[in-house]
Amino acid sequence: MTSNSKTMWMVRAGEAGWRFDEFERESIVSIGWHEMGDLTALQGRDAFMRQVELSYPKAKPSTYPSSAGQVFRFVREIKVGDSVLTYSPPQRSYLVGVVEGTYEYAPAASAEQPNQRKVRWLGRVMRDNLSVATRNSLGAISTLFMVPAEAAAEIERFLSGTAPAVMSTPAAPDVEEQVDDLYKDIQGKAFEFIKDKVSQLDWEDMQELVAGLLRAMGYKTRISPSGSDRGKDIVASPDGLGFEDPRIVVEVKHRTAAMGSQEIRSFLGGRHDNDKGLYVSTGGFTKDARYEAERARIPVTLMDLDDLVKALLEQYERMDIDMQRLIPMRKLYWPA
Repeated sequence: MTSNSKTMWMVRAGEAGWRFDEFERESIVSIGWHEMGDLTALQGRDAFMRQVELSYPKAKPSTYPSSAGQVFRFVREIKVGDSVLTYSPPQRSYLVGVVEGTYEYAPAASAEQPNQRKVRWLGRVMRDNLSVATRNSLGAISTLFMVPAEAAAEIERFLSGTAPAVMSTPAAPDVEEQVDDLYKDIQGKAFEFIKDKVSQLDWEDMQELVAGLLRAMGYKTRISPSGSDRGKDIVASPDGLGFEDPRIVVEVKHRTAAMGSQEIRSFLGGRHDNDKGLYVSTGGFTKDARYEAERARIPVTLMDLDDLVKALLEQYERMDIDMQRLIPMRKLYWPA
């Protein structure tokens, strides 16, 4: 935050904002984690982490840091005088206020959300009036998080009546551009995360993934047994035996180093005249390797990690369930 602005926190009012009206009526914000009991005596982050572990022994350990961090922030980091907001999805409205009380444990007020703070509510800001960038920054799934400085400043301007509304329908050209930029940003991040997941596969799973991709494209595949593969890992063909054309011979290299021209020549050395070649290398290819493939006597396609993930995205819904389990993904719908 800048020196002239207060820290602003988002505290969600439960799933779908079910406690929004109660927050406004009771002049509070509250969070759950009631199994942890009274948190007054806990001080540092380590103490909160230990309490989370004791209170949720059956939870996934990977969830502990997030839970401990959010509860720690609510109890120890939020200060009297900080700004706070909460959101009602049905009303598409943010309630904005100022924190006026320190942490309280109030199980009598709410058994499920006994951890609360007193708030003085100042007014509301409609989500449709905010810029796309601010709306995006407020879309985190966490119960509690610090609002970015730029978003907080915009919300304060709307609250004070000094900012013009940005109507979402019809969308202004700059808003359309922001939405498009946001979509491209999310696409880019998703693509990199998928590449991360593919890179983490072991060699056998990588080989299975490539074979599954070819099956999704309509071929039947035969995977070479472990050991000496004589320059091929997978054979794909219409009949699955390699008798019918096209017969695609596949080599899979799951390494960080780029494949060079010598590896391509070695791969091509045992190929038949009617064969088609597919060389998959997660480490990519050198310039000489690509030149070697271009002048090969049989058609050869070089597939690096980017190419593999692009093909995976194109064929994903046609891949069998075992292959989808290797790289589990969820579809995201976006307004056109």
